[in-house]
Amino acid sequence: MARRERVMRMSVELPLWRALAGYRVLTMFYAVGLFATAYDRFPHPGVAIAYYCVLFVWTPATLPRVANAASCTKRFLVADLALAAGGILLTPVADAHTRIAQGGPTLPSIWTAGSVLAFALKGGWRWAAVASTAVAAANLVERGTPARDTVHNVMLVWVASLAIGYVVEVARASERTLARALEIEAATRERERLARDIHDSVLQVLAMVQRRGAVIGGEAAELGRLAGEQEVALRTLVSGGLVPVSRVSADAADGAVVRAVEEHGEHDEHGERGGCGGERGAHGRRGEGTGAEPVDLRALLAPHAGSRVSLAEPGAPVPLPSAVAREVAAAVGAALDNVRRHAGEDARAWILVEDEPDAVLVTVRDEGPGIPEGRLAQAEGEGRLGVAQSIRGRLRDVGGTAELFSVPGQGTEVELKAPKHTGKAHGARGAARARGRTESR
Repeated sequence: MARRERVMRMSVELPLWRALAGYRVLTMFYAVGLFATAYDRFPHPGVAIAYYCVLFVWTPATLPRVANAASCTKRFLVADLALAAGGILLTPVADAHTRIAQGGPTLPSIWTAGSVLAFALKGGWRWAAVASTAVAAANLVERGTPARDTVHNVMLVWVASLAIGYVVEVARASERTLARALEIEAATRERERLARDIHDSVLQVLAMVQRRGAVIGGEAAELGRLAGEQEVALRTLVSGGLVPVSRVSADAADGAVVRAVEEHGEHDEHGERGGCGGERGAHGRRGEGTGAEPVDLRALLAPHAGSRVSLAEPGAPVPLPSAVAREVAAAVGAALDNVRRHAGEDARAWILVEDEPDAVLVTVRDEGPGIPEGRLAQAEGEGRLGVAQSIRGRLRDVGGTAELFSVPGQGTEVELKAPKHTGKAHGARGAARARGRTESR
């Protein structure tokens, strides 16, 4: 919503309305000045003076009416156009016929164009065409014959107003398209956030139920089968694609059980994994905050260190906005989950934290078999969002980057780079994600 309001404030209409207000004031003084320089040539100057008094009061008094499209009502437009056309028709009464025949200016002069432009800004080129036609008719009546200079002036006002009216319509359509695009972007980001949370919790629990049901047998096996089907359907929903049921395999279920046990701090045949999960769960609760206060990233990464995970960090604190730090720590956890899932429980991993002047660089390296070419794209298409959302998506949302370097047979390296100063927009978005995760859990 805030971004949409910012788009409206950036609307091209507002400068046009301001320009119109200035134009009306300047052309009012211009029309009065023309009359003052030719006062002695007017046979009935009183008529002109009376008109200019009305014009002098009307123009500044109606400036709020030309501040924006909402204030510029139809009644005002009609009254304003009537004042312009009335001034044109009063010109033969106040001025000499010879001056009119020689192409002398009308009483409102170029102030009339302001009335037509107001129609163009309010209703587009169609309204501008109606107003231009009315002004053209008044000019023809005032002149008596369609003289060359009269036709020239009429066509000039006509073309200018139609062009501006068309530009305004295009601008409004572009603004609506941009606002819709921003809404879609916001919805997509929220969908990605929910997909990450679902991937890190619900999907893993469903896979755990599927595996345990198969081990227990009986009615539990049927419950496990249903859980597996729901996992496939949920993965399809969050990934936005169609995934065949046959892709659910025992290997995927094994990996899902590892994640579910770690997230919920439970013990099964992977005994020590439950303790690690408990630490992460407690850490997750400690990490909750508004997203603005800085926290030491080292404290968030410390629970990941263990007998098979080495953590190398600076001796001094590594402060990051809490929202950014939580996302980096969650991305590191997702990377380590992938190590255990694909390289095995005994695989070793290394975490290196580097504190740079403008960013923090965290590298996660393992000794696993590496990632075959094209496997990440295939996994994303199957609804497995561990890398696309849980790692890259998290860093992207806080203004950072996540790069994966892998050579088959030589392990995988994940490089996470998070900015130290994310600005208000990222801070607010991080806080919103934090609130969303708290509510969803």
